[in-house]
Amino acid sequence: MTNSLRRSVLLIGASRGLGLALAEEYLQRGWQVTGTVRGSGRTGLPELAERSDGQLEIETVDINVPDQVFALRRRLDSRTFDLVFINAGVTNNDETIAEVSTEEFTRVMVTNALSPMRVLEALQDLVPATGTFAVMSSGQGSVANNDGGGFEVYRASKAALNTLMRSFAARHSDDPRALVLMAPGWVRTDLGGPHARLSLEESIPNVVNTIEAQQGQAGLRYLDYRGQTVPW
Repeated sequence: MTNSLRRSVLLIGASRGLGLALAEEYLQRGWQVTGTVRGSGRTGLPELAERSDGQLEIETVDINVPDQVFALRRRLDSRTFDLVFINAGVTNNDETIAEVSTEEFTRVMVTNALSPMRVLEALQDLVPATGTFAVMSSGQGSVANNDGGGFEVYRASKAALNTLMRSFAARHSDDPRALVLMAPGWVRTDLGGPHARLSLEESIPNVVNTIEAQQGQAGLRYLDYRGQTVPW
């Protein structure tokens, strides 16, 4: 049975990597967790749910399929969450804009920019005035910090996500909820690769601390895992 006094988080994209680590971190902190997976592929979430004593529920949604997003919204219609954290995203090869195919460009941009914002729009009524929306961005989404280039399409998708979040915040300028674009650092996951600078243990607890610190602070912030502001 769900403890009504327990804080609750909806994690969109919790099947592996950063999302799975976030689910485990919130469970350890006593939160009620609802984590989503895209399908029946490889994930450690069911095993984590078995150990959670009812503290973790699993939902299925492919954020690139609007009908599935709307179906998830309907299933959660009677629920509220203190935090909705949209983590789903993809990377691609280190191609320049001259090299990337139209299909690959579209895949990355839709998954990393369009679909997370569609999810946010669809689920926004599930978070009360005291709650928080967080979206997983990246330091590579910073236009100001792009001095070295590389991963042009991925960078562009995260910069687009950041811009769309700024537009959302502008349209909801009187909204008391906290909005966070999170840059978790370069983390050793399937997406980040084996040579990344940070372990999950170095990033994820600090990501959660940073997001918790934003509760009750209205407006949009672009922050890294240490709580530092990232230049737009």
